[in-house]
Amino acid sequence: MAAGLRVAIVHEWLLTHGGSEEITGQLCRLYPQADLFTLIADPVPSLRELIGDRRVITSFLQRIPTAKRSHRRLLPLMPRAIESLDVSGYDLVISVSHAVAKGVRTAPGQPHLSIVCSPMRYAWDLQEQYLVESGLSSGLKGFLARRLLARMRAWDARTASRPTEIIAISQFIAERIRRVWGRDSTVVYPPVDTGFFTPSATVVREADLYVTASRMVPYKRMPLIVEAFAAMPTRRLVVIGEGPDLARAQAVGAPNVTFLGRVGREGMRDWFRRAAAFVFAAEEDFGIVPVEAMACGTPVIGYGRGGVRETVPDGDCGVLFESQTVEGIRDAVMRFEADASMRGADAACRAQAERFSEAEFLAGVERVVAGMRG
Repeated sequence: MAAGLRVAIVHEWLLTHGGSEEITGQLCRLYPQADLFTLIADPVPSLRELIGDRRVITSFLQRIPTAKRSHRRLLPLMPRAIESLDVSGYDLVISVSHAVAKGVRTAPGQPHLSIVCSPMRYAWDLQEQYLVESGLSSGLKGFLARRLLARMRAWDARTASRPTEIIAISQFIAERIRRVWGRDSTVVYPPVDTGFFTPSATVVREADLYVTASRMVPYKRMPLIVEAFAAMPTRRLVVIGEGPDLARAQAVGAPNVTFLGRVGREGMRDWFRRAAAFVFAAEEDFGIVPVEAMACGTPVIGYGRGGVRETVPDGDCGVLFESQTVEGIRDAVMRFEADASMRGADAACRAQAERFSEAEFLAGVERVVAGMRG
């Protein structure tokens, strides 16, 4: 890190603590004197701890009374809001983008590195899913929503040239960036806290116990995992997480499935250490939770598309399935149990997870920044 470098870090909104916020927190560690720019800020305590006591500059959206609790409804205003942030006085701008942050305006010749979690999903690949989940798939509201997303898509494509360099969080996202923006990017995998998620020398794994953990939103396919284990009554499944799909998952009525809701980081780690394997059925841009499980020495049974294909070596640290169906998950569990090497894969899983550590992420960012500055 260059001494005296004036750095602006730009993030869409600072409200909850998720994967993109974890990236932003690591950048705050790398550049402790950086100023933080965002559209709306009302960080939960864990996020406040992550970003530290630093200057946070917000956009005009912060003054809208309902912004903090219903920020997604302000999507039409977000391009103008991100462009209103003044980052012209900084030597380096780093945006962390999954919606509009990469569109921040910079001065001619001002270095701008954008760490892209994904091009705007609801304007591109996941538009129809977004409309269905929002109740906007038909009628006049559906027509207007599609027009809005078309405008957002055009803005997203138009502003793709603004970053000087782009980091993609996986090869999966690098390909999406190439397809929708026509730009190349450097892959630097996001940080996983391998210092916290560790194996245990004292906890004994339970051969019939499986665990899954996620936000309960449709694309995570949590009810599907529950249905698969309902069809395997001799195995137990622990489900960690909350969200709109929780009721659907509980409605399956599987007596061998236990729902725990939120359990915190310590609880997650404890369950990872006890479980025979972690089960994951989503197509993710990267997928931090499966890597956290591997960091605890736990193999992963995962859907073999998206970032999981890059993080979980099939047959070494887990089993990948190609069909998001009950049969696909059930067959993967059977293959996992039939492979005796999986019962002693703790060290291999741990070694694989360490490839995605916080230190590896920071080193990757520093290499790209050094290349930008010559």
